[in-house]
Amino acid sequence: MATLRICFVGDSITVGSGDPNFLGWPGRLSVAETERGHDVTLYNMGVRGDTSEMVRPRWRSECDVRLPDHVNGRLVLSFGLNDTAEESGVGIRVPLTQSLANARAIVDEARGWLPTVMIGPIPIIDDMQPYIFPNGIAYHYSNARVAELNTRTADLCSELGVPYLNVFDTLEANPAWAQSQRNCDGVHATGEGYQLIADMIANWQPWRDWLEE
Repeated sequence: MATLRICFVGDSITVGSGDPNFLGWPGRLSVAETERGHDVTLYNMGVRGDTSEMVRPRWRSECDVRLPDHVNGRLVLSFGLNDTAEESGVGIRVPLTQSLANARAIVDEARGWLPTVMIGPIPIIDDMQPYIFPNGIAYHYSNARVAELNTRTADLCSELGVPYLNVFDTLEANPAWAQSQRNCDGVHATGEGYQLIADMIANWQPWRDWLEE
């Protein structure tokens, strides 16, 4: 059985916003592996609203203190959705070229340090956009932009030799996922939605390889 300390680095989808049990997919995934007998320590490094531009300067220092050299550390990266949002009166939060440059820098450093995988961005509900904050700021997400980022990030990870899980295509075709987002706010999901992501990762061969080393 594996003994792992895992940092899950990302945004609100990583932290599990919308899940009334506050587990998100990292928590649900870690619970399932613990029940299988593995010793998993979970560090959820998701920050709501973070773009790749925000993740890039923080991720290494936050992970360094949690994954010292004497432990069996792992990195799960999942960010980019917020990059694609168009902020009212401002524009796209992070242009695609800069998103890919940020992802390249993060993934390249991560893979040189510890075993790393990346989970792609989720689809959203187009007809529930924009997402409006209490102060009136509006973010308009678009599946067309998310799909392009997903494809380009998958290509980048393939180039760098880092396993990439494309959850976008699978979830976009899943009515249960769409319902979980409609039951939330059109961007985030309920616990049932995050369970779908956790199940996908649990059955993903690169993840299983970590638990069987």
